[in-house]
Amino acid sequence: MEFWRNKRVLVTGHTGFKGAWLSIWLNMLGAKVTGYALRPPTEPSLFDLAGVSELADSFIADILDLERLRATVRKVKPEVIFHLAAQPIVRQSYRVPVETFSTNVMGTVNLLEAARGCQCVRAIVNVTTDKVYENCGKIYRETDPLGGYDPYSSSKACSELVAQSYRRSYGMNIATARAGNVIGGGDWAVDRLVPDFVRAILQGKKIVVRNPRAVRPWQHVLEPLSGYLLLAEKLAKQGPKYSGAWNFGPADQDARPVAKLVERLCSAWGGKAGYVLNRGKQPHEAHYLQLDSAKSRRLLGWRPKWDLDEAIDRVVEWTRAYQQKADLREVCRRQIEEYQQ
Repeated sequence: MEFWRNKRVLVTGHTGFKGAWLSIWLNMLGAKVTGYALRPPTEPSLFDLAGVSELADSFIADILDLERLRATVRKVKPEVIFHLAAQPIVRQSYRVPVETFSTNVMGTVNLLEAARGCQCVRAIVNVTTDKVYENCGKIYRETDPLGGYDPYSSSKACSELVAQSYRRSYGMNIATARAGNVIGGGDWAVDRLVPDFVRAILQGKKIVVRNPRAVRPWQHVLEPLSGYLLLAEKLAKQGPKYSGAWNFGPADQDARPVAKLVERLCSAWGGKAGYVLNRGKQPHEAHYLQLDSAKSRRLLGWRPKWDLDEAIDRVVEWTRAYQQKADLREVCRRQIEEYQQ
């Protein structure tokens, strides 16, 4: 990945889980990384634990502050932008729909508007989600209709349309990246399965499982990030050919029910790890999600490297390092190096 050496890269949402991992990886590749985001959304956070602020010029600001964002883009003059700033939690979106739509839709508008006035920007990757599709219980391809039942999913589908509009109206090199349910060390979000498991383990409790039969395309966080990096490079070099939507999902066999993932987590951790079912009424969430990544495999040469068992083992490895107060930036770097081999 020699392309990234000395490239000026802006990562919005760099204080979040995926953004922190991406910032660490870009730093390892020799990029000049700038981050723009609110303060870390959780305590603890991977951003703080891995000292990401030491690896990137960090602007703590709101994606909804268009003038501040414009000023940052003019100052940094990024060649590549990864847009990850978002309200990313489905259940949270039911509680704060206005915040979710504002951040996920107008945040995308603001980012693209700021980038539109900067001739140095060669590629923009707008990170959305597998949940942008109109859910009908099938394997989704990039050409399938957009939809979104809940405010989070709908707002991300809107973000896709915003990106499409700017791409068509202004000739910008914009791609959208749709990934599955990512897992990895350092995720502390509320109402996500693996962080809920980690918190329960560290407190000596059993994890509470809401939808044990729901099927999700589980993958380690480094899988889609490797796709984003490859996509951005192709987009910067060859432009419109690589614009548009791209799926980055795991192998078919790694789309598994929630219960199977939790059982494997408990087995990998050992000891008294276990789970109980929450049989109360839950907000609507899609029952079945799976992505067809044939386009990414064929045109980008991207394919998953770590299966779900490996991904779970890496989560356990990272969490045990956290328990032992290890150098977590080095743990992340080692896992990235091992992934790249």
